[in-house]
Amino acid sequence: MPSKKTTPDIILMIITFTLLAIGLIMVYSASAVMAERNLGDSFFFAKRQMLFAGVGIAAMLFIMNLDYWIWRSWAKPIIIVCFVLLIVVLIPGVGLVRNGSQSWIGVGAFSIQPSEFMKIAMIIFLGKFLSENQKHIISFKKGLLPSLGLVFLAFGMIMLQPDLGTGTVMVGTSIVMIFIAGARIRHFVILGLIGVAGFIGLVASAPYRIKRITSFLDPWSDPLGSGFQIIQSLYAIGPGGLFGLGLGESRQKFFYLPEPQTDFIFAILSEELGFIGGSLILLLFALLLWRGIRIALGAQDLFGSFVAVGIISMVAIQVMINIGVVTGLMPVTGITLPFLSYGGSSLTLMLIAIGILLNVSRFSRY
Repeated sequence: MPSKKTTPDIILMIITFTLLAIGLIMVYSASAVMAERNLGDSFFFAKRQMLFAGVGIAAMLFIMNLDYWIWRSWAKPIIIVCFVLLIVVLIPGVGLVRNGSQSWIGVGAFSIQPSEFMKIAMIIFLGKFLSENQKHIISFKKGLLPSLGLVFLAFGMIMLQPDLGTGTVMVGTSIVMIFIAGARIRHFVILGLIGVAGFIGLVASAPYRIKRITSFLDPWSDPLGSGFQIIQSLYAIGPGGLFGLGLGESRQKFFYLPEPQTDFIFAILSEELGFIGGSLILLLFALLLWRGIRIALGAQDLFGSFVAVGIISMVAIQVMINIGVVTGLMPVTGITLPFLSYGGSSLTLMLIAIGILLNVSRFSRY
């Protein structure tokens, strides 16, 4: 059993709570107008986000004090439960359909998104598998194929919903973990070519995905259709200038940018707080990445190191995709911005992941 430090990484905690506080403020600012008009309560989304944050913080603090190697013993049951939930969510009448995706299961007045929890379940399971089979990872049959086989099975089930964004984050995170574990580059090249072909097939199989790609390349070709969100996002970011229009002064949240409190909250933040505000958010995420890398490098066992790599990779990939979409550099994928976007499952999952990372830091040599 690794020797334990008395305190977790305080800097990581400060960064997390800072992002969370900014997120709560921006969720209210971005959603108040829409919530007042549609629901009669300008604080509707802000209050729910505060509830999600409270649950997430409680879970984070509990897990922060739960020795991380316990997750190694529970890796198989956790991932089995997540696979079962991915099946349950596809049952007609059980899974809730939103924006064309059957990705949620209703629980009273709230809902959970199983694909979000599959991301952390896959990180824990791969951490266990890679730490126990690292000597086999250079073998395609014994190391790479079993691990990636499970990853793409989960990806296939997520795509049945369909939820390309969450599936992409999970696959990207898994590939980073497997690569760090020592998989051969030539195996990745071969699988990469197959993956590109498969991705093209997925895009071509659904007309809405083709429209998303087209709108990403030239959103003004369909300004009132597939390119609408990207154009409105850019209209929000542009006028923000250096210092922004001022907190609460966004114009695009007045029913121009659809659901600005979720995937496109960074656009509203940039409009209200400007280049300075947007840069501050990116700096905070960069600092979070730095602390996560230090924790992974200082972990006293391979399981802790791989899990830390997986968590920080998940956050980094999600941030890159979300910012890329909002700024028009990537196609719209429906990915939330960690700690800032409105969403119960996403926020709770991220805080649970940070709780695990904080516990790993209590055993770190740095």
